Amino acid sequence: MNIFDIIGPVMVGPSSSHTAGAARLGNVVGRLLGEPVQKANIVLYESFAKTGKGHGTDKAIVGGLLGLTPDDSRLPDSFLLAERAGMNFEIVFSDQRRDHPNTAEIALTGKSRQIMAAGISVGGGRIELTQINGLDVSIKADYHTLVVFNSDQCGVTAHVTRLLAEGKINIAYMRLSRREEGKDAVMVIETDQEIPLPVLQSLKALENVSDVVYIQPFNQDVKNEDTGVN
Repeated sequence: MNIFDIIGPVMVGPSSSHTAGAARLGNVVGRLLGEPVQKANIVLYESFAKTGKGHGTDKAIVGGLLGLTPDDSRLPDSFLLAERAGMNFEIVFSDQRRDHPNTAEIALTGKSRQIMAAGISVGGGRIELTQINGLDVSIKADYHTLVVFNSDQCGVTAHVTRLLAEGKINIAYMRLSRREEGKDAVMVIETDQEIPLPVLQSLKALENVSDVVYIQPFNQDVKNEDTGVN
């Protein structure tokens, strides 16, 4: 247990689960898109939906999509910032039941990419992404995290892990998910070390790898310079 388990994260309140966690969810999903968000469709469920406006869950997720972190004082003004940045968004407060009370589904459209993700806020500002484009994942953004989008072909996993080993990068956690044999797949790899740009470039150049997203842990600089928010 660390000090944040006791007193909670540094944040713009009022709730570590409904505000800080929501901002973190938006931030991570925005980084998965990898480019400024042009359009966002956000669905909040259960507790997120019932207390979302009062706890600023809606504004926190939008702020996260703009690259703001849970301690950014601009979170309450995120709707205005989104308008200035040219980001259109729609927020639905759903009465449908989900497995976790603090659940959000976020569909994003950028200039050249789209992504759909689902995630939960588990308390104390912590989060977990549970799905990307319909594939089951587990992304908490507590470690250096690689998300490798690939075709489910023999040898892809071996090539990815070989490049990490050659870069002396130790794998702490790894999960593979696929839609069906030979189709779309995704690897989530958490590492103990920062992943240098040359390694990322080598990973992206691999055959049968369509994209690689690198997510730094939240105790490091996660500012997104391409959001349009200054």
